Amino acid sequence: MHVSYGIGYRKFKENALTTWFPHSAGKENMKKERLYLDYNATAPLLPAARAAMIDAMELSGNPSSVHAEGRGARSVLSKSREAVASLCGVPGAQVSFCSGATEAANHVLTPDYRMGRSAIRVSRLLVSAVEHPAVLAGGRFSADQITVLAVDRHGRLDLGALEQALADHDETTGQVMLGLQLANNETGVIQPVREAADLVHAHRGLVVVDAVQGAGRLPLWLGDLGADFLILSGHKFGGPKGTGALVSAGETLMPVPLVRGGGQEKGHRGGTENLIGIAGFGAAAEAAGAALSDMPRLAGLRDQMETAMRASAPDLIVHADAVLRLGNTSFFSLPGLKAETAQIAFDMEGLAVSAGAACSSGKIGLSHVLSAMGADADLGAIRISLGNGHTESDIEQFLGSFNAINSRRMARRSAPAAA
Repeated sequence: MHVSYGIGYRKFKENALTTWFPHSAGKENMKKERLYLDYNATAPLLPAARAAMIDAMELSGNPSSVHAEGRGARSVLSKSREAVASLCGVPGAQVSFCSGATEAANHVLTPDYRMGRSAIRVSRLLVSAVEHPAVLAGGRFSADQITVLAVDRHGRLDLGALEQALADHDETTGQVMLGLQLANNETGVIQPVREAADLVHAHRGLVVVDAVQGAGRLPLWLGDLGADFLILSGHKFGGPKGTGALVSAGETLMPVPLVRGGGQEKGHRGGTENLIGIAGFGAAAEAAGAALSDMPRLAGLRDQMETAMRASAPDLIVHADAVLRLGNTSFFSLPGLKAETAQIAFDMEGLAVSAGAACSSGKIGLSHVLSAMGADADLGAIRISLGNGHTESDIEQFLGSFNAINSRRMARRSAPAAA
């Protein structure tokens, strides 16, 4: 998503640079080799995905055409569909490609479903308070049809609140639906998806799992999760931007299409398929299994990093560190240092980190995730998200910059007392 920073943000950045780099040290650090630590925002394109996209560029046929050129394009489409389906443990027919996770969310989060020729009505959408904005917005549900569920101080769905909302739902008005992340994009917290799904299914409801942050990091078998639908985004695990998929537990019950057209994707999503992007998406899906096996190593690097940060800054706050998180994710705050200021300081040190979700960066505002957790949202937090190419030397480079920034923070905090 393109972010427009605006004049206010540029002035904020100039003030931050004056504060944190009074002797233009930042300009010298910009010459260092940069280190990318923002995989939860987007993962770099995998070489295999790039190669698959280049090959697809050579194909002239439309996947819907019946001639040889069209069949060649259709073959690439089918291969990619099977790769994504294999990642989720379903047949290929249960994968519908789209332009990204946001479109998939708007497709599946709707009151209007069909089972064969029969219309099915969903009258209530339940979402946790820490969902990605694409889910929190509720898709095609009206505001009065959406109930936001509380989370605990670690950012996990309050199952008691879910049970109460299910008990309060009037099933005579229609079915209930739960939209829930597999893992939070900011904190990395892994949600109790299976437990929640069992509760919802006991009330004959539907479960939509936002698995965007899970691909290549957690098992995604739809049946094990208990999900009726799964949302994926290609660029989060090494595929190209602008690709996504809605994965369904079956072919009978499906949402009314969001994008209507010529009947592509079995009528679930109109418009000629983005063959080049989908080819890269499929190649990334094939590589996701190997990436999953690297998670324990990345978790070790993350834990090593957090231990060293605490040694340097004893007042460091690592959010949700007491519960299960994605092994690649750390979300932390430094008291007295605004997250936006820290992000700019890291950037000038040659490190790409995030001050929250990528869809919100560039907007100096509060994190709804921290607010829902009861944390200090005014302070904000920095997110470090690792990828499969990261090594111990990368962690050492990050810690060098962290220590420098923390030293300046401590000097500023002690300056009034010294005066």
